[in-house]
Amino acid sequence: MTSAKPDAQLIASAESSAFLDFFRDSAAIAKVELLKVMRDPTEVLARAVQPILWLVVFGEVFSRVRGIPTGSVSYLAFLTPGILAQSVLFAAIFYGVAVVWERDLGIVHKLLVSPAPRSALVFGKAVSAGFRGVIQAVVIYLTVLALHVNVRWNPFSIAGVVLAVMLGSAIFSTFSLIIACLVKSRERFMGIGQLMTMPLFFASNAIYPLALMPRWLRVVAVINPLTYLVDALRGMMIAHAQTLHGPLINLGFLCIVFVGLLAVATRLYPSLAR
Repeated sequence: MTSAKPDAQLIASAESSAFLDFFRDSAAIAKVELLKVMRDPTEVLARAVQPILWLVVFGEVFSRVRGIPTGSVSYLAFLTPGILAQSVLFAAIFYGVAVVWERDLGIVHKLLVSPAPRSALVFGKAVSAGFRGVIQAVVIYLTVLALHVNVRWNPFSIAGVVLAVMLGSAIFSTFSLIIACLVKSRERFMGIGQLMTMPLFFASNAIYPLALMPRWLRVVAVINPLTYLVDALRGMMIAHAQTLHGPLINLGFLCIVFVGLLAVATRLYPSLAR
């Protein structure tokens, strides 16, 4: 009986050490990815142009259309969270291209022979994609400030938006990594990435309510992770906005999706080296 207690302490200590090692390895991967952005921010700046155009051009024009039921908020306010989710999707879905480049340069092989667990390698990349998503959120907030869109500016709402953006970026970047593991070619990946972005975007509530969709498209939207990301952002960014679910349900669904994709990506990541 006396030896069981030290054994339990050793097991707890080993589990705590493994837990810390996991996050340390993930942070190292995320740091490397963020250094790439800091050294060459042109990609991030170029992607910032698209959401600005959507809000300034598309949003201003469709704000004059009275047939879109957006409740007590303006269409531009209704659109803002959708465009933020869209910019997160478009930035993250092509994240797998960099992974294919790393494979061709032999970087993936070096990472796989390191003592870091495969899940930490994938999780670190997801975290770095989350920080890229936050940059898109900053662009959106600056744009709506210039357009005088009525958004919530309290710290709790902004913190919730940052959390949702990082989670959405992690989901779609991990999904992108899975595609990269399967196709293993830049050309094929670009084709599949472009094929996936528009269906995900238009089969969501980003630019119109689900009530306007035909029944079959509404069914697709209900299982689309982007729908839950938009709904979470809309509820936290826009006061009095009509939402499908509460923020906890939306964020909980996104967490479940991310854990599932993380497990799949962890299993497939070593196949890149073959």
